Amino acid sequence: LDWWQADRHCEQRFAQLLLEPQDSERGSLSELLQSHHIRGSVWLKERDSVLHRAKRRRGHTVPVLVFRDKTDTKYVKVLSDFPALPAVTACAHLQWDTRSQDIATIFSYAVPAFINEFQLRGFVDEEGFVRFALIVHGHHSPYLPVFRADGQWHHFCVTWQQDNGTWAIYADGKRRAAASGLCPAAPSAPQAISGQGTFIIGQDQDSLGGTFRAKESFSGNITDLHIWHKVLSAEHIEKVRSCWVVEQDLVFGWSSNALEVESTVQAVAMQLLCPGPVEECRVLEVGSSGFSYASCLQPLPFICHYSKDAYWQLRRAQLESRHALASRVNALAVRTVIPDSVFTSGVQDLNLSVALDTLDILARVLREGEVPMLEPSDLLAALQFLKQVSDLEIQEGDELEMLEQLGQYYMEVTELILEEQNTGTWSLISQVIRGPMAVVELCDRMVSLLIPLLSTERTKITIQHGNIGLHRVTVKNMWFGYGSLQRCLSSSAVSQDTAAPDGAQKYLGTSVGTAVISATLLSDQQEISAAVRYRLQHRAQVPAAGNFPVFSLVLLHVSPDAGGMWSTAGCSVAKSLPDSTSCFCNHTTNFAILLQVFEMERTTKEEFTLQTLTFIGCGVSFCALIVTFILFLVVGVPKSERMTVHKNLILALAAGEALLMVSELAKPRQVLCFLVTAFLHLFFMAAFSWMLVEGLLLWSKVVAVNMSEGRRMKFYYVTGWGLPVLIVGVTLATSFNKYVAANHCWLNVQSNVIWAFVGPVLLILAVNSLVLLRVVTVTVASARRRSKMLTPHSSLESQIGAQLWATAKPVLVLLPVLGLTWLCGLLVHLSIVWAYVFIVLNSLQ
Repeated sequence: LDWWQADRHCEQRFAQLLLEPQDSERGSLSELLQSHHIRGSVWLKERDSVLHRAKRRRGHTVPVLVFRDKTDTKYVKVLSDFPALPAVTACAHLQWDTRSQDIATIFSYAVPAFINEFQLRGFVDEEGFVRFALIVHGHHSPYLPVFRADGQWHHFCVTWQQDNGTWAIYADGKRRAAASGLCPAAPSAPQAISGQGTFIIGQDQDSLGGTFRAKESFSGNITDLHIWHKVLSAEHIEKVRSCWVVEQDLVFGWSSNALEVESTVQAVAMQLLCPGPVEECRVLEVGSSGFSYASCLQPLPFICHYSKDAYWQLRRAQLESRHALASRVNALAVRTVIPDSVFTSGVQDLNLSVALDTLDILARVLREGEVPMLEPSDLLAALQFLKQVSDLEIQEGDELEMLEQLGQYYMEVTELILEEQNTGTWSLISQVIRGPMAVVELCDRMVSLLIPLLSTERTKITIQHGNIGLHRVTVKNMWFGYGSLQRCLSSSAVSQDTAAPDGAQKYLGTSVGTAVISATLLSDQQEISAAVRYRLQHRAQVPAAGNFPVFSLVLLHVSPDAGGMWSTAGCSVAKSLPDSTSCFCNHTTNFAILLQVFEMERTTKEEFTLQTLTFIGCGVSFCALIVTFILFLVVGVPKSERMTVHKNLILALAAGEALLMVSELAKPRQVLCFLVTAFLHLFFMAAFSWMLVEGLLLWSKVVAVNMSEGRRMKFYYVTGWGLPVLIVGVTLATSFNKYVAANHCWLNVQSNVIWAFVGPVLLILAVNSLVLLRVVTVTVASARRRSKMLTPHSSLESQIGAQLWATAKPVLVLLPVLGLTWLCGLLVHLSIVWAYVFIVLNSLQ
């Protein structure tokens, strides 16, 4: 099969075309293929390439002119009045007869004043290439190779403009030759190709409209000739190559009614399968284990690849199933339209009529409950048939009434398999199909089949069944009501990043709160992206738990490729009401609204009290720290390691608390808020680093450390200030756009940025806890020895009291110095009492 057919074949069987292997896998894969007698080239699907989806190639029925052999009689005259052409583009599909190497004239345009006014000629060279030459006003370009003489259909375009005599030749979408100076505008030359001439296909005119010579005639097939009085862009040439007609400035469009065909020239209707936008696809050369490219239209062997989990889930579904749905549908159809196994081929002769009848039967069986709940194999069989129908090639001449009925039945079957009773079945095939969002993609592909229904008289199509429908104008719109689609998305595909904005709310649950809609904008039947506004009605149920349910509205779009992953990229909430949300997105895709439900854990009064206590506590702590720092300077405390460490800790903590008190004032200004957040992160990180240094200093006093005082202080400074600078710098470099929270001048708790503070803090508190434990152990042991030496005959009660005081004294002194009071912050979510304790203890630090 060609690449598109191979990719479609695998996709219809819930697999994918073999991915390009890694370098380490290449040799073993080649050996495996050779052991199964596979040689030559095998199709591959490139990793992260532009061919993520199978490209639908357009079937195009056109009249083809067949010029058998080179004669002086066969010709076709274009019945069109040509204006003067200061610029021109001529394009056609061509199949070259490779039996002759003589020069052949593809077309010639003559006017009374000049016979060789505009002409295209070619021949096959010794290396097997077809060479083209363009003639304008009798001036001849060189013969240059444009495509191989392989007997296949090729597309060509030639362009010329009078300014500088610029010309170009394109073949199969690529520019093969270009230059200037081919009869440019000059006083001695015409300003443009003259009008009112005679255009002949297949012959060189030696007189106006006649005097042909067999040696210069064309032999082969030609179709789809179009002529414009302008130079088409490369983008437009690519469209023309794919059989899309560019209407603007068109002088002649291909039509059998506009041709005078000589009686010996055959004119036959042919289905021209137009190439997609990518003409070369990746292949693996089995013998050499190397990679190369080949024409995507070339039939080659291919391999369908399954993941291990998906393959065994498919196998299990086949072995454990009764195949009730397939049996019933096949019995009513009196033929096998749904195979028992998804690994076997589907309907070989599937066309519009067969698809319509089968969808009708399938909808009837599902609607009437003959299969009460779908088994995994039934659901897979239905999805496989829907895939086949969405890949149908609609032929010209198919009845439009049947096409519209096909859309009705397709939507009905889709609605029936998405019913809520089938939610469990979807979860049983989760490795094969990542959720029912796959149905959204299938419906989107099917909607493209309805394009022939649109015309100047009929500008829209509306099809609806139950909770699913589509509305088609220039935009494809689909909507999916609340059913298995929403249930599966809520339970499996929703991101778990559901932390509440602050400690005042407790997360209860997440659900898809609206219908899922899909929007696609088409231009010339090609998908483009555009901004879109829409309003979605809320349909989520509020959990009964809690007295203060709060909805957090998160605008999302859904990706079927990943089974329903969520993203807010390019989207924002325009207006939020209790029953609906209006949204704006700068692109078209699949949309829904996720509702995160929180329970209020604190009242407004409690929140205000906590904020007030925090401000007062920070103020008291700041004043105490400043006074302590001044006392250290004024009183003249002897210089020591301990005093230096204390001063640095006081400086870092005071700076952090001062910024914290004024951080609310910076919130309206984005840049200022960002700077405040960065310095808060730095100073509080520095404060904890110096608390770690306090712990290390204590450890050096308790356990002998072989390091000089000077070296110790250098290490302490690096730990106290260098480590915070490094942490803040790395965090800013890696998470610059996610650094600041939405509602506060502090680190973003909705992303991993918060761990750039919480992670080091937890590590420091753990180390200091070990230090405290060691200090208490040494202190208690020392107190016991002292007690035995000084008061050997004291009572048991006094000994216990002395040991308790020996334990409590270092704990009370060292808890704030080592920062261990911050451990209360881990308990804040349990009760508001712990929030008050946390604020009081850290105000007194």
